[in-house]
Amino acid sequence: MNVDARDWELKALSAFEAEGLLAGLAELLVDAVESGASIGFLPPLALAEAEEYWRGVLAAMRAGERELIVVLEQGAVLGAVQLMCEMRANGRHRAEAGKLFVHRRARRRGLARALLGELERVAAGRGITLILMDTRQGGEAERLCEVLGYTRWGEVPEYARSGDGTLHTTVFFYRRLVERG
Repeated sequence: MNVDARDWELKALSAFEAEGLLAGLAELLVDAVESGASIGFLPPLALAEAEEYWRGVLAAMRAGERELIVVLEQGAVLGAVQLMCEMRANGRHRAEAGKLFVHRRARRRGLARALLGELERVAAGRGITLILMDTRQGGEAERLCEVLGYTRWGEVPEYARSGDGTLHTTVFFYRRLVERG
């Protein structure tokens, strides 16, 4: 599939819209796990397990706890990122950017950067001023966070396991959406 900037659309979905894309979202998650993404799952990931995960995301969206931003091309889901909102009173100004992934057939075209940009716009619209993010050390997402100006605040060795059993260091980042004077 050839992906061109004129052909894809960036969209924050409602839970209803996301439900209509459940099969594509599940396929995207399976592709991410199979390609080695450190997103909480280990291969092989069954399509039924991926669909169950997305049903949980839909429930969180309906509860107002989560936003889902996707990249679509002709109705196909090419990438996604989630804004996981803190619901406790003392933390409603912050959220986590999570589960950022782009399908293998659409990588290296700026979609991850576009997804994070839209996530920040959606977050600001909700009054969120601080975004947190974590990723495996040495991966593409770590470089993306650095390029986009996220601040590295720490790392934890042996935090996450990959499909081959290797334990990896996870790096933590934050970004202030509103500078304080």
